[in-house]
Amino acid sequence: MKALPKALEDLIEALGQLPGVGPRSAERYAYYLLKSDPSKSLKLSKSLQNLHKNVKNCPTTFALIDADKECSPLYDNYGRDKKTIAIVAEPFDIVALENTALYDGTYHVLGGLISPLDGIGPEQLHIPELLKRIKKDKTTEVILATNASVEGETTALFIQNQLDGVNVKITRLARGIPIGVDLEYADQITLGRALEGRQTF
Repeated sequence: MKALPKALEDLIEALGQLPGVGPRSAERYAYYLLKSDPSKSLKLSKSLQNLHKNVKNCPTTFALIDADKECSPLYDNYGRDKKTIAIVAEPFDIVALENTALYDGTYHVLGGLISPLDGIGPEQLHIPELLKRIKKDKTTEVILATNASVEGETTALFIQNQLDGVNVKITRLARGIPIGVDLEYADQITLGRALEGRQTF
């Protein structure tokens, strides 16, 4: 005989598939939703249903944008410097850098980092599109804003090699980012100092 209703078990199983959510956390979240006003569950359900149909990747920068937009406003905006590109691993890294209010260039999302152990190679990242952008936009500076990790450094070195012979300044986020800390978890002051203190790679 089952201890819990099937609907509750199904929700716990679904929540448990999220990264960082263990069995106990999944049970707490599910029980919280059950006890709460049904409107909270309905709002969550509606948000999840709309997620995939209302969000897409910018065809130029690969940042996340509304499905009805043609391009990222952080690229399309006349106030952004298209000749400077900050290369990041994931879309949420853009949010972290934007929160510093110190950067007015554009972005390019790789879609991950080179990690042979995870089966991620350079061919799975948006590197060819980056090389085309650099030529098209007459880019003068590329900021390697990948995480300060083994994967981040490996990816940065690979991109540097790909840009060998290209007339573009290559810089790297410098002081302030501790080893092993993802950009999205760094505070604004730390990120701001890292942007201001970037060095030629």
